[in-house]
Amino acid sequence: MNHILPFSAIILTAALAMCTSPADDTTPPNEPARLIREENNISLLYNGAAILTLEIDLPQAEYTVKELDEERDCKVSCVITISSLNGSAMNITGRILAGKESFTCEADRRIEGTQVVRHTYGISHSLLNRAVYDRQSDWLLSADQSYTSSSLKIEPETADSTAITYALSMKGNEVTFRFRPRYYQKHRGLDYYEPWNYQVWKEPVAGWCSWFAYKTGINQKNVMEATDVLAETMKPYGLEYIQIDDGYQQYGGTPEAWINPNDKFPSGLGDLATYISSKGFRPGIWTNVAVHDSAWAYSHPDWFVRNADGTPASGRWIGYILNGLDDEMLDSVITPVYSRFRNDGWSYFKLDALRHLLFEGYNSHSSFFSGGYAEREKAFRNVVGRVREETGRNNFLLACWGVLPGVVGLADGCRIGNDGYGYTALAQYNSFNNVVWRNDPDHIELTPQEAWRSCMATSLTGSLFMVTDKPEVYRTGLIDPARKSLPVLFTLPGQVFDLDPSRSAFLDRTTTEMSGSGERESDGSRTSPFDLFMLELNMPWERWCVLGRLGEKEESISLAELGLEKGKEYLLYEFWSDTFLGTVTNEVVFGRINPDYNCQLFCIRPVQQNPQVLATSRHISCGATDLSDVGWENGILTGKSQPVANDPYTLLIFEPDGYKTPEITITGGRIVSGTKTKQVRKITLENSDGGPVIWSLDYSRSALN
Repeated sequence: MNHILPFSAIILTAALAMCTSPADDTTPPNEPARLIREENNISLLYNGAAILTLEIDLPQAEYTVKELDEERDCKVSCVITISSLNGSAMNITGRILAGKESFTCEADRRIEGTQVVRHTYGISHSLLNRAVYDRQSDWLLSADQSYTSSSLKIEPETADSTAITYALSMKGNEVTFRFRPRYYQKHRGLDYYEPWNYQVWKEPVAGWCSWFAYKTGINQKNVMEATDVLAETMKPYGLEYIQIDDGYQQYGGTPEAWINPNDKFPSGLGDLATYISSKGFRPGIWTNVAVHDSAWAYSHPDWFVRNADGTPASGRWIGYILNGLDDEMLDSVITPVYSRFRNDGWSYFKLDALRHLLFEGYNSHSSFFSGGYAEREKAFRNVVGRVREETGRNNFLLACWGVLPGVVGLADGCRIGNDGYGYTALAQYNSFNNVVWRNDPDHIELTPQEAWRSCMATSLTGSLFMVTDKPEVYRTGLIDPARKSLPVLFTLPGQVFDLDPSRSAFLDRTTTEMSGSGERESDGSRTSPFDLFMLELNMPWERWCVLGRLGEKEESISLAELGLEKGKEYLLYEFWSDTFLGTVTNEVVFGRINPDYNCQLFCIRPVQQNPQVLATSRHISCGATDLSDVGWENGILTGKSQPVANDPYTLLIFEPDGYKTPEITITGGRIVSGTKTKQVRKITLENSDGGPVIWSLDYSRSALN
């Protein structure tokens, strides 16, 4: 092998030296992988490990391997194309070795076919996957789409506490692999994305926010009333947070105005946090970074961005602009508020007006910052970073509002759109969710028009789930879609590109925006052409998927477009209407959306040759949150269910032809009813303690051979 570097490689090496900042041993390098060929074996080495190993079944003389390493604007790409010389098919097998936070995915938009927003629970086995993304090291290894390598498959093989190995296979006459280090940081333009230094918040984030219920009319009494009602009606289903919003604080923005609430909260914020905690919830609180007390600002001018004459500068929405470069300001203004709130028991922090601090504040007063935008963003990150430091990594921090690359690595979640729920934004920043941060589509109002689809889309994507109605709503049937969408699973995106890139394409605008009034180009919007949301569920005992349809743009979709096996038989069940639709082998035809729900949710399960679980009534995942230990052995179907106490729970069983009524045994609950319509048996059970129910359906004496 020739180890002499060509002139182009020397140029590339010099360019990479300028792109790579000093780092410790834990920081992955921004450099190409090294190609090694040994007979019919090919390896890619990166950061001291063989991340890709391939074996080709053709003689070496019958195929070529071409390599291209390129760097442009610090975006490094390493491209390898393997081609047979006479057009004959090659069988290529191999493995990809990646970190414990890696996952399979799509790296590029499919050339044709219906596009679906994909998320997965567990490691994806989808036939659409042509890439592995390693979050821990921020690299992406993908295979290009091509008719010559259409049979390419990447599937998880083994996993342990440090790494995941994926099996790769392909039959075709050509394949191109692309390795892109620092994928989100450089190729996606997120300068502060350093996943080796922080973890994504993996626990469910679901709660109630006071904003649309009461706005600034909030008071201690109605917060306590909402807490009481939600403890009874929603907490058993997975609601965890009670967050108070704007309206509790005094005027001005001084530390004292935040810490000492107005007279609508006579018992103080510490007692309120204690009360919320006593009901089993985690207390959440809203703050912002705006200052409107002019006397206070003028008495501490060094704490603020200043005009040319030395007086504190101001901007619309933000008031007087906190100077994030001043340590005394951080010590005197930020630390007292958030250390006090954390000590008082608040554990969810919504930090508002950040876009205005950056846009109307720092960007609009750029002459104050001699170091240009880098210094402006340093000031911005200093403010958010001090809040992060004082709230602690074990408490949730939400940045609000609009997509702000400057909070990456500091905030656990980001409000990606304007005021008011917008599920379409979840198709515009789908690749960020649970990789960069948790997406927040804003609060869900449980109205007859929006409750079902808003709850469904939020849960299917693993996003922040916050409802925001007055307490009386939670004693009506409108809570049903929220109950059945909780808890929210920790999902991973099935695509590392944004299905609708019309917003993320403008992320660099945040460096020059000077007005945060209304929706900006990079903010998640309420219009998007995509309304199909899929969640792939990978449980130890079975794999299936659910598909949410929020509009009627698409009338059908093929199994292949869902990453399922064409020609294989699948059960089809619509969850909201509780309707079994039979079996499909080629495509799913949706039909009209029921106006009672304004959406559809299809459960798609591979057909087995024996009685099997079709779905449960508990959750839109159709069993992922409430089922375990499901198995079939010796003519007996067994499993364990986790119902909510005193809430009827229905187990739906599909029975192939030839099976009669089984002998049913229940431990830990009681059977309320049992019916069978055509091939679907429904067993409704309940218990009073919410504990596990072990069930057994013995068909061994009734099966007809």
